[in-house]
Amino acid sequence: MSGAAPVAGSRRRRRIRPADAFLNVWGTLSLLFLFFPIIVIVVFSFNSGRTLQTFEGFSFQPYVAALSNPAITNSITVSLITAAGTAVVATALGTFAGIALARRPGWWAPALLVLLGLVMVTPEIVSAISLLPWFVTLGVDWGFAGFNIGQVRLIIANSLFASAVVTFIVRARVTGMNETLEEAAADLYAPPFRRFTDITLPLIRPAVISGALLAFTLSLDNTVVSSFVSVAGSTPWPVYVFASLKASLRPEIAAMSTLVLVLTLIVLGIAALILRRDPSGSDGGAAGLTGAMVGR
Repeated sequence: MSGAAPVAGSRRRRRIRPADAFLNVWGTLSLLFLFFPIIVIVVFSFNSGRTLQTFEGFSFQPYVAALSNPAITNSITVSLITAAGTAVVATALGTFAGIALARRPGWWAPALLVLLGLVMVTPEIVSAISLLPWFVTLGVDWGFAGFNIGQVRLIIANSLFASAVVTFIVRARVTGMNETLEEAAADLYAPPFRRFTDITLPLIRPAVISGALLAFTLSLDNTVVSSFVSVAGSTPWPVYVFASLKASLRPEIAAMSTLVLVLTLIVLGIAALILRRDPSGSDGGAAGLTGAMVGR
């Protein structure tokens, strides 16, 4: 009799209450509502019709048309190069800024935090309007020809916001990180660069990878700023899609958007595998300390 009571109690605890069932159903419906437009675009990317208004039949022709259209492939190339360049620039600047704010904050730290906060909360239209005349001044009036290149403009404009995002991510990671290993490496006469590459960087690797991915994805769908700063011959994919709305959306646009979605999922999967190997960075930090001891 005494042994049956816990079993009955456990059964009562496993019983799903109506409120929990309602929340589960509501959460599932909410997720379906949010992701249903993406599913529709993927389905209509195989549409044999000329527009996305009606599904006329299954066909791979939209993918063939998208990959053989020079305007579409050029815009995708511009977007990917811009996203990769933005990820590199924003990750480098944001990583060093985050470490500096967490480890060696000085009199400049509050001003930098306020500036980064303003960058994140400023509407994109304001940033776009301010960046356009600034690029024109630098490229035309002051003679810096590099600022007349559309690809350079896109990378700089997108890195402005992405650098602030990476900075806050890395700063949060470094703030919650123990400084013992870095101090031990310094006691063993490891130079600053060796301490950074062998200890600090492995410890903050998850934050750096997360920041780089965010910078990459944020740059891919930046329409407002890109439409202002881009020039002829360097039209990114979001601007091309936005311009296509003036006519009618064709299935090849849905096909290329599906390919971009697949590419993004592949990048996220690779990053997940990297983070799964070293989710906390503790092993990397210990190995870096050993390397600093051997190579000092």
